Amino acid sequence: MNRSVIYLAFTIVAYIIAYIGLSLFTIEAAQAKQFRALLFTKTAGWHHQSILEGVTAVKQLAQKHHFDYEWHEDAKQINSKNLARFDVIMFLNTTGDILNPEQQQAMQAFIQSGKGFVGVHSASDTEHQWPWYTKLVGRKFVIHPPIQTAKINVIDDQFPGVALMPETFLWTDEYYHFSEPYSDNLKYILSVDETSYQASAQWGELKVEGMGKFHPLAWYQEVDGGRSFYTALGHIPATYDDPLFLQHLYGGIYWAATGKGLNNTD
Repeated sequence: MNRSVIYLAFTIVAYIIAYIGLSLFTIEAAQAKQFRALLFTKTAGWHHQSILEGVTAVKQLAQKHHFDYEWHEDAKQINSKNLARFDVIMFLNTTGDILNPEQQQAMQAFIQSGKGFVGVHSASDTEHQWPWYTKLVGRKFVIHPPIQTAKINVIDDQFPGVALMPETFLWTDEYYHFSEPYSDNLKYILSVDETSYQASAQWGELKVEGMGKFHPLAWYQEVDGGRSFYTALGHIPATYDDPLFLQHLYGGIYWAATGKGLNNTD
């Protein structure tokens, strides 16, 4: 076989390999997920029965909206190397002191790199002694009355997490009484009307009559280089089957992960 034939054969093979490689790259790019989320549900206090329903809901949201997620309860997963793989971290019904100083530092660096945080329900009852986290969430949980049905008001319908919600609707949940805000950047999207339910609560010597005319339930903010979304909804297991809540939750995840939204939240 002369050299020209050999050269032609090698050239053809090279083109075939390149074509296959390009095709595989194109397929992989077409199937690439929108973003990656780390779902974290570790508890060092009250353990909500709704955690498993919440995990199932996030799995379904990931399938429906084409994003990757991983679920962990091991705080060792909160390290700089591992977090670099994700765009958003979700604290779903976490409670208590769950991260050591090294893990706290990794999470702080994650947000400062421009990534996102989502807090669901008792995420505001987590890491009370860590000021940076309290600012990230926005407010601290203080106390709550019994589960009741109440009237919820949408404050800002331009945020993706409330875009499909009616202006006012009835909802049943465990309504947290919150501390004063720990951040000046909070943009509120949901509130509860305290005239529609019994807002007073007492645990031993701790007693509150409610938060008054303005009782926020959900908000978002840009904070320390990154993004944070928090919703107080999500105590009851059946909530995670509700399409209205799932739309609310995904809107917050999407904004926290990508920074994209509707109109003035873009």
